[in-house]
Amino acid sequence: MTSNDMRAARNAMVDSQVRTDDVTDPILTAAMRAVPRETFVPPALASVAYMGEQLEVAPGRYLLDPRSFAKLTQLSGLKAGERVLDVGGATGYSAAVFAALGANVTSLESDSALAEAAKSKAGAGIEVVTGPLAAGHAKNGPYDVIFLNGAVPARPDALLEQLAPGGRLVGIVTDRGVGKAHIFLKSAGGHSS
Repeated sequence: MTSNDMRAARNAMVDSQVRTDDVTDPILTAAMRAVPRETFVPPALASVAYMGEQLEVAPGRYLLDPRSFAKLTQLSGLKAGERVLDVGGATGYSAAVFAALGANVTSLESDSALAEAAKSKAGAGIEVVTGPLAAGHAKNGPYDVIFLNGAVPARPDALLEQLAPGGRLVGIVTDRGVGKAHIFLKSAGGHSS
């Protein structure tokens, strides 16, 4: 596919998968139109980078489907200048979108090969670090937003402790095999969901 074909596919993804599902933030949709998702997947998957499904970028590791990614990002209320911890950043697509939104991003990845792939694509405003996902990366915190690229079975307390006052953690929490999007808010009184 040519770069024009990819650009058309990216625009179609935003128009048919993202905007039709109540993702109305024009800054977010512009960022998703600008970031070439096909460069963040294995070459064999480039032609399907804009399908409405999660894509396996390494054994057992996936990029979220565009609709879920956009809805969670919009739910986070991310604003330019905020500090983001991107947990399970894989090849760096989500970090690239957050940076396009003007965020300062720490992308945390446990798989060293994926972290190296993300580092090779990281632009300004992105630092890629390697470590256990559940532990977060307190060194660069506190964070205004923590974004979970994947589902967790319970409230991620260790990550919640790395939020700044007023910070938000977004992700999918599973309950008996069913995933639901959650936003956790940090206030002086603790955390709410």
